[in-house]
Amino acid sequence: MSEGAFFQDLAMLMAAAGLASIIFAKLKFPKVVGYILAGILLGKYTWGGSFLADEQSVRTIGQLGVVFLMFTMGLGFSTSQMKRIRGVAVPAAIIDTIVMTWVGYTIGRHVFGWTSVPSLFLGAAICDSATTMLAKVIDEMKWSDRPFVKYALGTSVCEDIATVGILALVTGVAQSGQLSLLAAGASLGGLFVFFLVVIVAGFVLVPRLLKSVSKRHDDEALLLTILGCCFLVSWVAFKFDFSLALGAFLVGLLGAASDVRHRLSELAEPLKSMFAAVFFVSIGLLLDPTACLRHWPAILLVSAAVIVGKTLNCTFGALFGGESLKNAIQMGLGLAQTGEFAFLVGMLYVTVTGDTESPMFNIVIAVSLLTTLLNPLLIKVSNGASDWVVAHTPAKVMSALEAYRTFIAKYNGERKEARIHRLVRHCFVQLGVIAVLNFAVALIFSILNGKDWSNFSFFFDAHKRIFFCLTVNLFIVSMLAPAVRIAGTLGNMLATVLTGAGDAKWQQAVRHFVTVVVQIAVAALFFFEAVMINVNLTPDERWARWMINCVLLLVGALGWKSFQKAGRRAATRFDEALTADERRAKLGAMLTFKLPEGVVHKLKLEMDSPAIGGTVVSLNIRAKTGASVVSLERDGEMIRNVGPETEFKVGDVLYTIGNGSQIAALKDLLGIIA
Repeated sequence: MSEGAFFQDLAMLMAAAGLASIIFAKLKFPKVVGYILAGILLGKYTWGGSFLADEQSVRTIGQLGVVFLMFTMGLGFSTSQMKRIRGVAVPAAIIDTIVMTWVGYTIGRHVFGWTSVPSLFLGAAICDSATTMLAKVIDEMKWSDRPFVKYALGTSVCEDIATVGILALVTGVAQSGQLSLLAAGASLGGLFVFFLVVIVAGFVLVPRLLKSVSKRHDDEALLLTILGCCFLVSWVAFKFDFSLALGAFLVGLLGAASDVRHRLSELAEPLKSMFAAVFFVSIGLLLDPTACLRHWPAILLVSAAVIVGKTLNCTFGALFGGESLKNAIQMGLGLAQTGEFAFLVGMLYVTVTGDTESPMFNIVIAVSLLTTLLNPLLIKVSNGASDWVVAHTPAKVMSALEAYRTFIAKYNGERKEARIHRLVRHCFVQLGVIAVLNFAVALIFSILNGKDWSNFSFFFDAHKRIFFCLTVNLFIVSMLAPAVRIAGTLGNMLATVLTGAGDAKWQQAVRHFVTVVVQIAVAALFFFEAVMINVNLTPDERWARWMINCVLLLVGALGWKSFQKAGRRAATRFDEALTADERRAKLGAMLTFKLPEGVVHKLKLEMDSPAIGGTVVSLNIRAKTGASVVSLERDGEMIRNVGPETEFKVGDVLYTIGNGSQIAALKDLLGIIA
């Protein structure tokens, strides 16, 4: 394809997407619907011929939209918020995901008469609710402070994570051509190993790397660093037959655990907007309006199943988690839709299977569009509908629900685990992670051992087994030191549980004995795993085996203390990444507390503010008003360092310093009347 044709297609797409965004912003409809409609108008099915020179190249560009969508979705994940609402969000997400996957599969198999693969894709397409669309609708309605909103968004995020796993599973099923327990087990096992390796290694390395790069105050270097990680992990996921979405989402989680999360979000937002628009337009290119008209009964059936099923599932899940009946109903109605993940599943089905004739794709996209258009209406009526249900629910049922809520609250309050039990569980988890990492590294180098490296080096290709075996065993030896240290801590904790925390001689003797026994047991299991790993990697040459053993003994003896120190440092970095949200919240609270009262003013930016999309520099705030913006609050999180290029968004709460006249001038500049 010529460069001229490529840029012609890109120009058509961006012009159509820009026009659609203007029109749908005026109509206050989700822009994604406009992008898909623009794609339909440009596609070959509407006019009998396409306006584009090569739709396949456009769909390839659209895959970048998948990467940026999933990356920014992972970047917006908050572990601290999820901890606070997990009692409601997690049960609701699990119930809804499982039930809707089963409903979609059942409809595909027994109503439409499809085979297992498209039926499973249909179930995957309707099991998730659109987080970004839900958040946008709620923000436009100014309902962000409603009690049910945090649970609805939290449930949707949990469903996003579950659907990422389902995408990896259905990809494996599609490639094998059948639904079998063996294929599903292999896909889930591979998914677990890949997820664990990326998260553990990423939490140890990526946040520290990003923090180091950010100290240079070079946004270009920071953005390229995280995007390099994003595309590298996405490519690895693709090579292991997982979806690009999985790798991008995981790197987004790694970015969310760093101290530069907000800077990353701001830097990636323009790229996401561009490529996501191209992606949704490419979805519209594949949609056949005449096929949708032919299958309108199926579309209405699946849409009804989505609205009714997800409403009931999420309502029941919220009640099960101990939420009130009113909030549960509003949460259920808010989640009764599908969105960007349905588009991803539909595109993935066409890409993996090459089946462009199946009506599954058109049905999924049409259902997603229909439920997206109905979702704002469902949210608006949720308040009155929930009040009506509460008013007409028998008093005995309401009393039973209230008693259950009290029981759940009491159970959650009393369910706090003793510190020593938490430490024991933490040690077991750490040892399990080390075992999985050893296996994952061995698996990776076993795969590399099967590749042809003669183009790189004939010498390396002839002796690759020796190099890879030595590398794997060096990693295993480096993991032995922290494993023995953790085993010592575990043995001491177990002995304390058995004997108590006293300092009597017999107690000290028992603790020493149990600690040694646990360390020996862990070392034995470690050695057994190493033997199993080396069965397929050990070179045939005797001299090579002796050389590898000598090197390992030498490295193990000389580097034992260094390995222990490195293990402690890695564990500290991992814990820091897990608690990044809490740390940022504490710093923000400290900053807010130290600001003197009467001097600091909070100003909230509404949708009609002329400052939306502007920055401190472009608005020239200091020169025009004399006031200063010292920090801002966005989506419940404090951004402490407002840089000159920080872009203001709808709902931002600005913390400003200035006297009365300066603040008045700033309000006038920001379009704030009160």
